[in-house]
Amino acid sequence: MLGRWRKYSAEEEVEAGLPKVFPRIWRYAFSLTGSRDGADDLAQAACLRAMEQASKFQPGTHLDRWMFRITHNLWISEIRKEKVRKGGGMPMVDAADIPDPKQDPERDYDRQEVLKSVLDLPEAQRVTVVLVYVEGYSYKAAAEILDIPLATVMSRLATARASLGRKFRDQRGMSRAR
Repeated sequence: MLGRWRKYSAEEEVEAGLPKVFPRIWRYAFSLTGSRDGADDLAQAACLRAMEQASKFQPGTHLDRWMFRITHNLWISEIRKEKVRKGGGMPMVDAADIPDPKQDPERDYDRQEVLKSVLDLPEAQRVTVVLVYVEGYSYKAAAEILDIPLATVMSRLATARASLGRKFRDQRGMSRAR
């Protein structure tokens, strides 16, 4: 066990922190890949990369942000490989595939509708929404993870909110008309 009185090495900090950050990395990987199997593969690849590159981690900084960046970069690399291989798009996602053991089945319907709507957003908006609204990162931290300007994060979130707002207003209007 690591003591508080000594400085951790990068490798020790990565090794000790991976189990705690893994569920969040898996959830982010799921939002990227759209499937449980894809999320498993991507999250495991991110952990492997983190262990291989642990010496590059700065002890005392945010391991979770570093891991999200690794996960995002691996995903971008995978997309590029797929485009070269055959040119593909984002797989369809069923919001019911997202596990949440804390959720009560009676209250799950609205959550599933929101999640499905978020997963239907274009990828750039979807990953930004997940980082900021699900993972709780600041706009600045999300910009660093995604390696984009802060204004782009703000724009993506504003566009996503507008799109989701329209969708739910339209659904409400249709259900009242019935």
